[in-house]
Amino acid sequence: MVDEADVAAPPASDLAHPGPSEAMLPRSIAEAIVTQARDEYPNEACGIIAGTGYAGHGGAALRYEACRNEAASPYRYSIHPDDAFRVLVAIDDADEAVWGIVHSHVRSSAVPSLTDIGLAQFPDALYILVSLADEETDRATGRPSMRAWRIVDKATFEVALVVR
Repeated sequence: MVDEADVAAPPASDLAHPGPSEAMLPRSIAEAIVTQARDEYPNEACGIIAGTGYAGHGGAALRYEACRNEAASPYRYSIHPDDAFRVLVAIDDADEAVWGIVHSHVRSSAVPSLTDIGLAQFPDALYILVSLADEETDRATGRPSMRAWRIVDKATFEVALVVR
């Protein structure tokens, strides 16, 4: 018997993109994410973006909730259960949705790792990754690379991230 976790995900190119093709992220949220990623370095940072609805259903990002990385590791993140509970209850109480799950990569590009893909639990949200790797820094602005992804049934789909 083969465990589903051992089977490679189908390439996204074989599947229809679930949308959206692009998403708008307020500059204040993007700046908060980058600030936290730099502050948490050399470990990965993580957090949750609350929205008017799921990003995959056209919702808009409202606010960023920085969370503690329970793993305290440069190689992986795990949103601290106390923070996850606090944020998810607040989102539910406000009749909002999990718009995005955020974390940083300190040594690799802003692309979901196999671990990230395997742990993804919010298929209607965006996964926002920020890379602090030197080769990922925008030379003109000095800002780290930030990219957005939908992770659906272990397949990844990039979503153009527009910061305004």
